[in-house]
Amino acid sequence: MTSSSPSSSTPSFDVVVVGGGIVGLATAHAVARTGRSVAVVEREPRLASHQTGNNSNVIHSGLYYAPGGYKARLAVAGCAETIAFCREHDLPHERTGKLVVATETDELPRMAELKRRGDANGVENHELDQAGMREHEPHVRGIAALYVPSTGVTDYRAVAEKIGELVGKEGGEIHLGRAVRQILPRASDVVVRTDDGELLGKQVVVCAGLRCDEVAKAAGVDPGVRIIPFRGEYSGFSNRAAEMVKGLIYPVPDPAFPFLGVHATRGVDGSVHAGPNAVLALAREGYSWGTIKPKEFLATITYPGMLKVAQKHWKYGFGEMHRSLSRGAMVKQIQRMLPDVRAEDLHPAGAGVRAQAVKADGTLVDDFLFVEQSGSGGLGAPGSVLHVLNAPSPAATAALPIGREIVEKLTGEKLAPLTAS
Repeated sequence: MTSSSPSSSTPSFDVVVVGGGIVGLATAHAVARTGRSVAVVEREPRLASHQTGNNSNVIHSGLYYAPGGYKARLAVAGCAETIAFCREHDLPHERTGKLVVATETDELPRMAELKRRGDANGVENHELDQAGMREHEPHVRGIAALYVPSTGVTDYRAVAEKIGELVGKEGGEIHLGRAVRQILPRASDVVVRTDDGELLGKQVVVCAGLRCDEVAKAAGVDPGVRIIPFRGEYSGFSNRAAEMVKGLIYPVPDPAFPFLGVHATRGVDGSVHAGPNAVLALAREGYSWGTIKPKEFLATITYPGMLKVAQKHWKYGFGEMHRSLSRGAMVKQIQRMLPDVRAEDLHPAGAGVRAQAVKADGTLVDDFLFVEQSGSGGLGAPGSVLHVLNAPSPAATAALPIGREIVEKLTGEKLAPLTAS
């Protein structure tokens, strides 16, 4: 990896990728596989510092997502490819399987819809009664469940760093600690202005996560959405409670939200945590209640789309906030599926911030979102920019296929999967 240094000449690449999370790195690696020169520009001093490095590390199966959408297609492919990639590079991973547990009768129709989606997406899943679910998770309580054997866990920071290493081996450059201030498309190239000099790219891909809408504006594009940061806090389990979880235990999600609900996960290190909840963060990178950026928070709460979300879902939001502030409230949520867990079994175990795109009408964007800023000859021509404007979960799982998808959009070239599944 290389860090930038001032130079008398502006470095030039076929593609410049803005953002050093797993999606940006997977995109850079896909570009490098085509023989094109590529550079990644990351504002933080380390790769995978935000969504990639702060999540539940679940390898998602593709069960949940509307058939035909990006998430459905790319998460299903990404599940197999992530596991294959981890095997090939000796990265920590385990295919644990998971239970999606219905605890109330009114959740059964939603579970039936999940099964329909899973079947349509080609995801193996099995309906279980109470006895069947307890064969997988003896301490779980519920009235029915879906078992999904392909789901697993990994360490996405380790995966991202390995992809970054491969980018470097294939001749790509990674520039850390350089925030992008402006993007200027021109007739034959794109100027990427950072706080430490400029880079030129024939094409640019923006995978800026929590800042992607800001970078789009810096490129002269109306993104049509605002990134609303939702913090999800995790609770670690005591040794006693951890023994109650063998793999992954999920609730049936509320279809009105792109969040999957508080779930219990046994990680690759053997520890067990539950989460995340979803509370409005007080800054783009607001990983705690104490991280407050008044200007960013004011922009969030005065955004028309956020006002509409608050008006429609205030009760849901209050419940999430209550769980954030009260260990007792959090444990009650967990006890719906694991009744023997107690409040004293929980301890803080970090937090992540989800970069959720919201439209001005209050619509929470559910699928991955790409916005094309075409050059004079179209997206594939020099001077074009592709903005990735909604890539929260399951983007880490889907990163390798997303990278190939982006390269196909840029070049028309269809790449084979990186590793056989």
